[in-house]
Amino acid sequence: MLLTRHEAPDGGPRWALDNRWLPARLGLDRLLQLPRAQLGDFLRAQPLGGPPDGKLLAPIEPAQEVWAAGVTYLRSRQAREAESSVKDVYARVYDAPRPELFFKAVGWRVAGHQQPIRVRADSRWNVPEPELTLVINSAREIVGFCAGNDVSSRDIEGENPLYLPQAKVYNGSCALGPGLLIGDPDTLRLPDLPIQLTITRGARAAWQGEIRTAQMKRTFEDLVEHLARELDFPRGVFLLTGTGIVPPSDFSLLPGDVVTIGVGPLTLQNRVAGSS
Repeated sequence: MLLTRHEAPDGGPRWALDNRWLPARLGLDRLLQLPRAQLGDFLRAQPLGGPPDGKLLAPIEPAQEVWAAGVTYLRSRQAREAESSVKDVYARVYDAPRPELFFKAVGWRVAGHQQPIRVRADSRWNVPEPELTLVINSAREIVGFCAGNDVSSRDIEGENPLYLPQAKVYNGSCALGPGLLIGDPDTLRLPDLPIQLTITRGARAAWQGEIRTAQMKRTFEDLVEHLARELDFPRGVFLLTGTGIVPPSDFSLLPGDVVTIGVGPLTLQNRVAGSS
């Protein structure tokens, strides 16, 4: 089942299920309060309208949070060590029982499919980070996923690990979409999904990469358990699970680049806007 969020004829946002309108009163807050075992049946019981004809929006509501995990793939550890002046930090977190987790965005800051992302004006080395993004309900259960882009300023983080929030959290640094695939993690094949990245500059592919979620160091359940250990998420939460695709040190995003991320059957595409 695919949940998408659109601009409705009355100007407000509205959700659709498998390309048909859900009742206007139904929001993601309500859906993510349901147990995973009941969510599918609840959605199938809803009266559906016609196909949505409004602009596609980010599949998240304004008050929900997006968190992220770091150094969950060996390639990410290697890249972070190479860029950093404090290299052993990343080796230690890669092998530690406790994962790296950080706040990424609130829902109103998230870009959707075909909406612009940005790079920081005070950074010279910026990359997309294509990631499988978990959708987690209020009971801390994984109920689905979407594609995500954790846009990052690698030179800022590399200068000092304490600059991580500035490297990761700014306007236009997070994109999710195009919708939410809902179901059981095993049914959705989360433990072994392909993730692809293509960066197009002008008329050609400037850089491409691919990895599979099976190459992650940590399990999704471990990441969720640590995230929710001392935090409640009554509206549910999104968790970017880390990247294993890292462009080389001589590559940086430029305004006008188009970033295309594939996660399983989902494709998220965003153009890089100029710095404001």
